[in-house]
Amino acid sequence: MPLLELQDIEKRFGGVTALRGGNLTVNAGEVHLLLGENGAGKSTLMKIVAGIVRRDAGKMLWNGSEVFLGSPSEAAAIGIAMVNQESLLAPHMTVAENIFLGREERNSFGWVNRRAITEKARHLIEQYGFPLQAEWRVDRLSPAGRQMVEICRAIQHGSSLLIFDEPTSSLSDSETRQVFRIVRDLKARNMGIIYITHRMDELRVIGDRVTVLRDGGAVHTGNLADIPTDQLIRHMVGREVAQIYQRDHLTPGAPLLEVRNVSVEASRLKNISLTLRQGEITGMAGLIGAGRTELCRAIFGVDPVDSGEILIEGKPARLTSPRDAVQSGIALVTEDRQISGLALRLPIGYNVTMANVERISNFGFLDLKSETARSAELGGKMRLKAASPAQLAGTLSGGNQQKVVIAKWLFRESRIFLFDEPTRGIDIGAKAEVFELMSELARAGAAILMVSSELPELMHVADRILVMRQGRLSGELPRGCTQEQIMKLAVMETAA
Repeated sequence: MPLLELQDIEKRFGGVTALRGGNLTVNAGEVHLLLGENGAGKSTLMKIVAGIVRRDAGKMLWNGSEVFLGSPSEAAAIGIAMVNQESLLAPHMTVAENIFLGREERNSFGWVNRRAITEKARHLIEQYGFPLQAEWRVDRLSPAGRQMVEICRAIQHGSSLLIFDEPTSSLSDSETRQVFRIVRDLKARNMGIIYITHRMDELRVIGDRVTVLRDGGAVHTGNLADIPTDQLIRHMVGREVAQIYQRDHLTPGAPLLEVRNVSVEASRLKNISLTLRQGEITGMAGLIGAGRTELCRAIFGVDPVDSGEILIEGKPARLTSPRDAVQSGIALVTEDRQISGLALRLPIGYNVTMANVERISNFGFLDLKSETARSAELGGKMRLKAASPAQLAGTLSGGNQQKVVIAKWLFRESRIFLFDEPTRGIDIGAKAEVFELMSELARAGAAILMVSSELPELMHVADRILVMRQGRLSGELPRGCTQEQIMKLAVMETAA
């Protein structure tokens, strides 16, 4: 008998149908992957399972019996828990206090028995081999550590089904491996796992069965081993993989940016030299900590350069701040777009125009009509899925947030683009649109540096690939190189 069975689930928000055929079956002791583009209905379906949202139609069976869940506490009571992408823990409290939050053991005087809950938390942590200490404060933990605390909470509360929503989107490789180990351990203990991810390289490592949603309905369910990755992507986006990565590789033009023997002592960057040319997408690979992001920060004027020089169109540039870089035509699309790329609580229009408000100002006053018109124009050009420029940036999907960041630099008329992990946390369809935008920029004569941990993306999109290791460039590879060649340069010793 299945642990969880969803039959023809429907959900509407006003006049919008979010789900029109939500079908899913999860067994105990399996990792069931849930795939689909942003807007396909994954989050809505999981919120129904977790008791956050009520379904409009269809059936939800738990261990063979129909259930109606009106709150997360009702879901938790029958054994369903959700490990959110954004931690919902109390940061000022300890690991133990968070694990038992709301279910604290109290003494005869009604006080929380911290010694007892700490000891129980310590036993639970040791039992599952989590790299945690019960006494640690949560605000000092890494993202992976906070996820492990949420998993501990779910286990302690007696959950038999765990929903993981993009658990590794912001984790390092070592933290990702820790999460995988824990998921396998939970599976071995006969727990059911629903695992949502956009990272195609994770599928074969962690999954048993897979369900693909598209446009609010399930379009495929089956054993993961029985379906090639290309076919999964076709189910998700309705087109072939070759179309997703398709771009014209142009003959590079004149150099727009040159980095000559740049060193940054604080970031351990040593003697970096590279050239970005018109019409070319230069890829950059390397392991976590290799210095790729640090190099982007140095070029963008965030971190001071200790030695070497940066030239723009052949002339030395003094980039002592991001303002200098922006005025020189450099754009940085950061990997943490929600922190340093966008003002999430402000409208799309503000975010699009904030890097160049002079263009929409008259005598020192902001022209709001012009802001709305220009942001709407760019939004249409980039196929931004939003109600209007007045919609808050924080309400958009990851892919559409990335489009707003790119639109900001288009409005600034930048010519040199530094893309740091441009597709992190966005679905395969949104990735295709980001690649298309990058290709359009290259055709228009921009020079692009694309930093990515997704090697297949680099191999398909980049004209050539630079590889970094421990703060140095360890080599350059042409288009058509292999993953093995890239990894060899990423781990080999670099000459001093």
